[in-house]
Amino acid sequence: MSTNGNGAATGRKVKVTLVKSFASTREDHRATVRGLGLKRIRDTVELDDTPAVRGMINKVRYLVSVAGE
Repeated sequence: MSTNGNGAATGRKVKVTLVKSFASTREDHRATVRGLGLKRIRDTVELDDTPAVRGMINKVRYLVSVAGE
């Protein structure tokens, strides 16, 4: 796997889908979900597979599902 200058894997994408409501979760978890670009249940976004994105996904793994691992 080749990386660019900032450590991001080139050409690798990951699809993240919000599967549970984040309404009654901790404020930092709500901010993380919003930071991933998710707004409502069943929203799906395709993001670069970077360590930062993986860390965000790991933080809210009980709210999202991930494809393309």
